[in-house]
Amino acid sequence: MAGLPDIPVDLFAALVAAPVPVGHWLVILPVALCIGLGAILLMLRNRTEWHAAIAIPGLVLLVLIDAALLYKVVDEGAVTMVMGRWLPPFGIAFSVDIFGALMALTAAIVALLASFYSLGEITVSGRRYGFFPFLMLLLAGVSGAFLTGDVFNLYVWFEVLLISSFGLLILGSEREQIDGALKYAVLNLIATTLFLVSVGYLYAVFGTLNMADIAMKARAGESNAPLTTLAGLFLLAFGMKAAAFPVNFWLPASYHTPRITVSALFAGLLTKVGIYALIRVLVMLLPVERAGLGPLVTVIAIATMLVGVMGALGANDVRRMLGYIVISGIGTMLAGVALGNADGLSGAIFYALHSMVLMTALYLLAGQAARLGGSFSLTALGGLYRQSGWFAGLSLVLFFAVSGLPPFSGFWPKVVLVKAALATGAWWLAATILLAGFLTTIVFGRVFLLAYWRPAAGDSVAAEPIRWQAALPLLALSLLVIGFGLFPERLLHLTQAAAAGLEQPSAYLHSVFPAAGGAR
Repeated sequence: MAGLPDIPVDLFAALVAAPVPVGHWLVILPVALCIGLGAILLMLRNRTEWHAAIAIPGLVLLVLIDAALLYKVVDEGAVTMVMGRWLPPFGIAFSVDIFGALMALTAAIVALLASFYSLGEITVSGRRYGFFPFLMLLLAGVSGAFLTGDVFNLYVWFEVLLISSFGLLILGSEREQIDGALKYAVLNLIATTLFLVSVGYLYAVFGTLNMADIAMKARAGESNAPLTTLAGLFLLAFGMKAAAFPVNFWLPASYHTPRITVSALFAGLLTKVGIYALIRVLVMLLPVERAGLGPLVTVIAIATMLVGVMGALGANDVRRMLGYIVISGIGTMLAGVALGNADGLSGAIFYALHSMVLMTALYLLAGQAARLGGSFSLTALGGLYRQSGWFAGLSLVLFFAVSGLPPFSGFWPKVVLVKAALATGAWWLAATILLAGFLTTIVFGRVFLLAYWRPAAGDSVAAEPIRWQAALPLLALSLLVIGFGLFPERLLHLTQAAAAGLEQPSAYLHSVFPAAGGAR
């Protein structure tokens, strides 16, 4: 058989010919660092006493890298790096804008502080079963989801964080943990399957999975396919991941079962990845379809807020109660997605950042309260104020913040969201946000009265000093909550810029396709 004639191929038409700027390596360093550290810790599985000494400095480095990445994105605009130097949309792109960089940095800070708490909670057995390697793998998945510019890659990072979360969930192998892990696994695997089906549908419609490419083709009206159906599939898949109504029941059935450090990480990170993906896909990639689904998202947001806070009112176990508060917060973020305008998206992003910090702090607080009071049950707790006055004061700060009361971080995003809802005539959405905040105040007022103010049952317990492993992360997270509340201007400016970048993603598109000027 005769060979094909030699035809010269210009590879420079398919490859990135220019050298990659040094600063662009910041885009993939968070993922590479987490995977590398996880591999090192796995190789040192017989020297678990070294794990914390390796993982915690690694997390400090991760925070510094994410901070540098955010600074670069704010200063220079969205940044893209393509794997293998293949030009997009053929190469897998990591594309970072202010939204992704903010979420990645907050996740790294939360993980670092939770790792300090783990020093006093995760036993030698827990480390031997892989707490720190699983933690690094979880952060690799979370960071990858926030930084990727490819929809299939987003699915892959969801899988990575899902696998690691299974390992963390059953750390200890107790009966309650296995039961919670089963419920968590079944619902999340269904959501992952729906996500994969949606990705296949998306590729069949657009012939690409690069986010920038899809955004341009969708805006140009290059497809006659029923994209609202596709948007609905993504809404269902990401709604399950984020624990939105009516597919939220897996969260309070599972988040109370693992170690408190793990519950704090899950509450701070995992549902926020679902919200991030929902905002990225529906707002940036499919804005017309998001507008069409706006009334449905509004109903889901209202139901999620109310179901969450009503569940919290009826809960006796503090961990279950916090699970319902996570759900209620997801509804508040969905309210911003339902509004879809710049103010609504800014409020949703601000609330997501606030929730990542605050929910982590509340779970760690619950763990410390249980150590002081001997139980997670509100009927058994009492006298915490007498045991530690500063701990009770710090608890009150966090309770005010989760209720949306000034001058703490939860106040400002709710102000932005209520103002945005009223500006569009969605008074019922604004009323629900305010009602949920009022009911949340009652929830935590009840907690303070029963667990802190009420005298302890039986003999009084001698005051016990709070260990530094718990005090340090609680104080640091509380300072963030107070700082966001007292000095919100800079964060509001960043969230407004992130929202504007989602509504008008020309800078994001230009970073991926610079030769086309953001249009193809």
